Amino acid sequence: MSAAADKPRRRWRRWLLLLILLGVALVGKGLWNAGADPVIRTASVELADWPAGAPPMRVLLVSDTHVAGPDMPPERLAALMRRFNKLKPDLILLAGDFHSGKTLATRHYSAAELTAPFAEAKATYGVIAVLGNHDYWFQPEPIAKGMKAAGVTVLRNQAVRRGPLIVGGVDDEVTNHDNLKRTYAAMDALGPGPRILTTHSPDIVPDLPAPVDAVFAGHTHCGQIALPFVGALSYASAYGDRFACGDMTDGMQRLFVGAGLGTSILPLRYGVPPDVWLVTLGPRSATP
Repeated sequence: MSAAADKPRRRWRRWLLLLILLGVALVGKGLWNAGADPVIRTASVELADWPAGAPPMRVLLVSDTHVAGPDMPPERLAALMRRFNKLKPDLILLAGDFHSGKTLATRHYSAAELTAPFAEAKATYGVIAVLGNHDYWFQPEPIAKGMKAAGVTVLRNQAVRRGPLIVGGVDDEVTNHDNLKRTYAAMDALGPGPRILTTHSPDIVPDLPAPVDAVFAGHTHCGQIALPFVGALSYASAYGDRFACGDMTDGMQRLFVGAGLGTSILPLRYGVPPDVWLVTLGPRSATP
């Protein structure tokens, strides 16, 4: 074969090598992003019905831990929990999806292994969890048992009082385990006081019987993969980007939706860092 005839083949090989290197770099960047330190986002909610004399409460929202290799082994989650303790939260809310069914996971873990790291979480009024769709698709009862062993209270359309707060936990909407009527009845039974809800998917918000002081959810991952000029590929929500991410007010309802700590389907993140929310709830400021 002449040198002139071989020239297009060499050029094609160079382009192929360049594309392979670019693909490897993009995957490496996505893996790096998935393993990055989570952003600590903060907000305040001032409540007219906050009990007089009660100090404000710092509520930490942690969602979508999706324990699996390579990006979220149990050891990493345990280390993150210890780091979050330094924020001195009064209450920690775990908004579901502790298991991971990632397509390209390098390792999966048992229910006991993926819940054990939460024993590291420390808060004045403890840790409360709800289950997510991945938990129901995996082993909901062993996960709930593992949470209990870790000292975590799991709410399944139930409510508890923690300090001045009434906390309702709505079970997973994606797998049709949610029951708002039962959850609100449980909150009513605890008497008056400021109310918050935690749940996995924010898609419950349009169906709430009445607004609460704040809703804390996850599930959307804030898109997880957001491309330039395109945005997020999916929010896994029936409402599109209505409850996509962050600190929002929908009608009369304040809600917080976290990007999560782990990843779903692919162990990659682009343009959407992992995060947690530290929200201070307290009395309304006096007007001057």
